[in-house]
Amino acid sequence: MARLSCSPLLLLLLVLSSQLALLVAGEFLRLPSEKDVVGTRWAVLIAGSNGYYNYRHQADVCHAYQIMKKGGLKDENIIVFMYDDIAGSRDNPRPGVIINHPQGGDVYAGVPKDYTGADVNANNFLAALLGDKSKLTGSGSGKVVTSGPDDHIFVYYADHGGPGILGMPGDEEYLYANDLVRTLEKKHAGGAGYKSLVFYLEACESGSIFEGLLPGNISVYATTAANAEESSWGTYCPGDDEGAPPPEYDTCLGDLYSVAWMEDSDAHNLNAESLKLQYERVRDRTSAGGTYSLGSHVMQYGDLGLNDQSLFVYIGTNPANDNASFVQGSSSRRLPGGGVNQRDADLVHFWHKYRRSAEGSAEKGEARRRLVETMARRSRVDSSVELIGGLLFGSEEGAKVLDAVRSAGQPVVDDWDCLKSVVRTFQERCGPLTQYGMKHMRSLANLCNAGVREEAMDKAAAQACAANPSSLF
Repeated sequence: MARLSCSPLLLLLLVLSSQLALLVAGEFLRLPSEKDVVGTRWAVLIAGSNGYYNYRHQADVCHAYQIMKKGGLKDENIIVFMYDDIAGSRDNPRPGVIINHPQGGDVYAGVPKDYTGADVNANNFLAALLGDKSKLTGSGSGKVVTSGPDDHIFVYYADHGGPGILGMPGDEEYLYANDLVRTLEKKHAGGAGYKSLVFYLEACESGSIFEGLLPGNISVYATTAANAEESSWGTYCPGDDEGAPPPEYDTCLGDLYSVAWMEDSDAHNLNAESLKLQYERVRDRTSAGGTYSLGSHVMQYGDLGLNDQSLFVYIGTNPANDNASFVQGSSSRRLPGGGVNQRDADLVHFWHKYRRSAEGSAEKGEARRRLVETMARRSRVDSSVELIGGLLFGSEEGAKVLDAVRSAGQPVVDDWDCLKSVVRTFQERCGPLTQYGMKHMRSLANLCNAGVREEAMDKAAAQACAANPSSLF
């Protein structure tokens, strides 16, 4: 029998080739060092809105819950905040069902009802995140994040926002950026609260929640749907060129940033996908391939040293994706062919409801009333803020103060107590800002930055809004 021979050089090449193959497999299929996560995975999922026209926020959160479950997280470690008025809404064409994609299945089934209705508020969210049951109010499940020093926490928040604030279902309640960051710092203090925490945030001007506020040394990594100065976008909306919802739906099914990270998570083995890689993929999809023709600037904040960790550490991975092919730069779905500015999604809903309703029907009349009322309310809020600026500084200087944008890296305001006072005064005199009026939060913060205090604000707001009393809102 002939003896096989092999030169030393060929042997070396064979060994190097096999080692390279193992390295590639480890890079693209599994990261062995993170295969076994020490500690417990926790998830806090919150939709901060209500109303059928805000369908997308609760649909996003329900979808996120399904990802957590498929990833292996236990219900005892997943805390869900959602108003829960969508699945059973009379406007829902599929009663008891919520979808997050035009051809998607039900994402509502099995979702825990930890905090619903009025229990979805800033106090309960911060108490749950902090793990402080004594601060909870209402009749929720009482579930809080009782994490330890080896645990990993994933937080996902979907709602309307404005510079420095996030919305809650109550018209006059907001979560302020400084309160959120202070809670994260407190959770980290002493080193016993968690090993690392990842925060995904869907909201307009969501970058302002962390910019200039989130430290880089508390093991918190955050990404946001938008920078500190722009709106985020809804998707799978009526009228979209591609990706329109089924014809019976007259509301957006999801938010662009949220759908991007969740559909990416649905499609891949998350052992092999780092936080950084998902950020890059989501950034590309949310910006319409970097064109920003529709979409926003996805941002990163906090401890960017966590960037190289795999998503598996935080949300597990669906075993069905163990052998999923992974091609860097690929997208799990085609980009939607349209989208809607978050703040205009309610108008899209009322318009399509009006257009589809039968002539002379009560439904058409109601849709028209809501559409006109919403547009009138927007106009009153806009004019009230503009007039307040003019009364305080004169019309020309007032416009400059209201429209000023601080340098990158600075928080929207230095004195958060002043901002809360100014907002409270505005709403007492002029009525709720509403989800649309939250866009004026930068202008109200600028009043504080310019030295305006409560007495002067109260006088100007009383005069500006005398023709627009709260009862009209």
